[in-house]
Amino acid sequence: MNIFVSNINYATKDHQLQELFEGFGEVSSAKIITDRDSGRSKGFGFVEMGDAEGQQAVEALNQKEFNGKILNVTEARPREEKPRRSFDNNRGGGYGGGDRGGNRGGGSRW
Repeated sequence: MNIFVSNINYATKDHQLQELFEGFGEVSSAKIITDRDSGRSKGFGFVEMGDAEGQQAVEALNQKEFNGKILNVTEARPREEKPRRSFDNNRGGGYGGGDRGGNRGGGSRW
């Protein structure tokens, strides 16, 4: 089961999250999501563990205090696929697009 954990204290480390969930069974992985540029915690993460143990952990840990914050613990939903942006649909994105007026060559404007 993939478990979504939010409202995690920014100082919490992966191993602390794993230890919290190990009280309910074997944890395959525990990962706190960090900002790509700064490396700082985003305050949420994911824990992978067996279905039965995972369900027990969700029920026991949701709305419980951990490291000074009240956790939100739910079964993770599949990630939504976002459509990729296209720059070739005459929307003016990327390079080119849109009529901007101005001199198009071929002689003097005056």
